[in-house]
Amino acid sequence: MRRLVVAVALVLAFALVAGGALVAALDSSSPGASGGGPTPVTPSATRSPTEPPSPALAPYYSQSLDWSECHDGDQCAKLTVPLDYLRPAGETIDLAVLKVPAADSGSRIGSLVTNPGGPGEPGRSYAPVGAQAFGQPLLDHFDVVGFDPRGTGDSSPVDCLSDAQLDQYLGEDPQPSTAQELVAFRAHQQRMATGCSRLSGALASHVSTVESARDMDILRAALGDSTMNYLGASYGTKLGATYAQLFPHRVGRFVLDGAVDVSLGTRQLTLQQAAGFEQAIEAYAADCVKSSVGCFLGDNVPDVLRTISDLIDSIATKPLPAGDRELTAGNAFYWIAVTLYRRDYWVLLTTALRSALAGDGQTLMLLADSYAARNPDGTFQNNSMEAFFAISCLDDPWSIPATRVPSQFPAFEKASPVFGKVFAWSLTSCHGFTPRSDQPVPTIHAKGAAPIVVIGTTRDPATPFAWSVALAHQLDSGVLLRRDGDGHTGYNTWNACIDDHVESYLISGIVPADNTSC
Repeated sequence: MRRLVVAVALVLAFALVAGGALVAALDSSSPGASGGGPTPVTPSATRSPTEPPSPALAPYYSQSLDWSECHDGDQCAKLTVPLDYLRPAGETIDLAVLKVPAADSGSRIGSLVTNPGGPGEPGRSYAPVGAQAFGQPLLDHFDVVGFDPRGTGDSSPVDCLSDAQLDQYLGEDPQPSTAQELVAFRAHQQRMATGCSRLSGALASHVSTVESARDMDILRAALGDSTMNYLGASYGTKLGATYAQLFPHRVGRFVLDGAVDVSLGTRQLTLQQAAGFEQAIEAYAADCVKSSVGCFLGDNVPDVLRTISDLIDSIATKPLPAGDRELTAGNAFYWIAVTLYRRDYWVLLTTALRSALAGDGQTLMLLADSYAARNPDGTFQNNSMEAFFAISCLDDPWSIPATRVPSQFPAFEKASPVFGKVFAWSLTSCHGFTPRSDQPVPTIHAKGAAPIVVIGTTRDPATPFAWSVALAHQLDSGVLLRRDGDGHTGYNTWNACIDDHVESYLISGIVPADNTSC
């Protein structure tokens, strides 16, 4: 599962559809945001599951899913949606859907739709991972449903580069320091920006978050659910919040974990995420220094951070051998950043840094390939990197020209001495991207929705805690759960308090008190 949202493109980083006869619409008059202890959510009457929001969409809302066995007992199906919601009678696309049936059929509640984030991550790969992502109570009570959002995985994947070009794009130095490096940097960015339209045509203008949220409502109807139960992580919180804004009375039990502040623009998101990664790498450095066997990176936190920064700079100047390939600064940056996503990844970062400092880049390269879903033969398992770029730039095409990047250095290096310049250069990512969405981005409040539980982790590098606080406040029925800890997202990360609240809400409708701390 990859939820990294770093500075190669714009910064934003589970899909569970819920329903069934026992999961009806939830009473929006009990948001649980006033404190005073858990509040049970009671079902209320609702409209027919297949009632469309407009008559033109009726054919899509009346479809049923033709499930067939796949992936060791899981079930797969295709869902048909319009390419362009303004022209529903026109071209259509098919979305890939996967269901993991409830382990305990006798206690099944309904469906739980999930999204693992990205944007660009295929959601079907998330649902089957079982206990790695979901506690057993959820697996017992729900059919866990994952889908590849439009433009990703097997759902009409957007294409922007050849595999060889994508390999070069990922390996490019993300903080060019010479004129020659800047020329190469801009060339790779422009190839990505122009390639989406060239290789994907009209699809490149129709992979927005708003359109994916509209697809989710058709999926809800096809599952036969009057309301949707949903568990979304990272970018999946933006997707879920957008759904709640568009379809507030279809919101069932929603959990948004590791939230994105949907009110912020690209620069603010990028700057705050840079600070989040700096906080995370400082926590890693402090942990290394406290080790009983000593820290090979330095005797104190500043020394450790300086060692890591110097290593990245040296790789930019002289790539490290990595088997029959060379580890570049771009490859190294991806893995150093992604290992900060979870505290239990720190041991991998330590191993890779030790090897790299000894002159061997193979471990870092293997991990970077894993992040990018790159196969040993240079092909890629999915299009997640290209989809990330296309969805992000379609949602917000804002960018600055390369000539303005140096003026951003002071603010970004203050936020993150280690990663600041990389994040500053990412502000140019969408320059030259011409597709535009015909779906306006809504202001999100989700008035009338049932309680929406938002989880924030205090030292989350990818989605800083302040973003979860902001989203919980922006949502009219938002309820904040605070996890004190390291790493990205809070559910199923060895915090029993968080897990109990999430599972009690999704299974029994017990809304935690707002601002509960775990």
